Amino acid sequence: MTLYRSRSFANAVHPGNTLWNARLAGVLALVLCSVIISGCASAPRLDDATQDALPRQAVIEEVPFHGQRDYQCGPASLAMVLNHSGVDIDVDNLIPQVFLPGREGSVQPEMLATVRRHGRIAFPLDNRLEALLTEIDAGHPVVVMQNLSLPAWPLWHYAVAIGFDLDSNELILHSGMEPERIESFRRFDATWARSERWAFIALPPGEMPAQVSQSTAMQAITDFESVQGPENTLSAWEALVERFPEAGMGHFALGNARYATQDPKGAIAAFRRAVQEDDTLAVAWLNLGLALRAEQHLNEAAEALKRAAELPGPWQPRARQALDGLSAG
Repeated sequence: MTLYRSRSFANAVHPGNTLWNARLAGVLALVLCSVIISGCASAPRLDDATQDALPRQAVIEEVPFHGQRDYQCGPASLAMVLNHSGVDIDVDNLIPQVFLPGREGSVQPEMLATVRRHGRIAFPLDNRLEALLTEIDAGHPVVVMQNLSLPAWPLWHYAVAIGFDLDSNELILHSGMEPERIESFRRFDATWARSERWAFIALPPGEMPAQVSQSTAMQAITDFESVQGPENTLSAWEALVERFPEAGMGHFALGNARYATQDPKGAIAAFRRAVQEDDTLAVAWLNLGLALRAEQHLNEAAEALKRAAELPGPWQPRARQALDGLSAG
């Protein structure tokens, strides 16, 4: 039996859909930018809630360092976060997966796609320094994108943020050929802002960011499932509904994953929870009815399909067809 998927959380737009490429900047450019940034930028101010919640200092220990050779800061940054999360991969193997010679660097969609191919979920961060520091405190190294030059003459660069010191307003980065580079919040934020503060973390299925919106988490897991399949994504959906128990679409997605992995009873339970949280979710009513029909719970199946057939929208014809078929059978 085929269940249906909703398209309501597909094709969301992420900052990573912008085709920017990143490369390692030359020494002269770095020196020039240091002067410009130091003279013009102001230090970002953290909100009071973050100041109260975070420790004064934090460093993620044992994040591997890979030197970023010319135009290869993307693969090197990926190797660092993937290695830290338990993926055995080296920079040379990642280069052909993300490095685009014509662009002399790596573009964001390829960075995120490569994370998924290696069994990790790429979660984009909210574009605030508070979000970045919170993930570091949770033990999640953060890939960040910077423009180390001026907007008119961009020198895009990826680095990995691994620590911070709130007393000195400094960030610790694996960057370029320098492990544990110390950079002021002011200088970092000036270069990071030019990428619209693009950043992400890479986590195994079943782990969630310290802070993430429901929509961002659902899209990240959906993108992962499209590459790795339902079996490898099941624990991610379970983690999502644990974090967001009111997410009807999350329970619906969990039901689909359970059904695909030969757990019809678990799928029915998830679909029931989906319509409990959102009784207008027609596709969840439809799949609940189909799953109940397959398990020979015909009266309950008819009730679910009838509810799906009453709701206007793209799933109504399929629900009516399934209900007619059940009545005819």
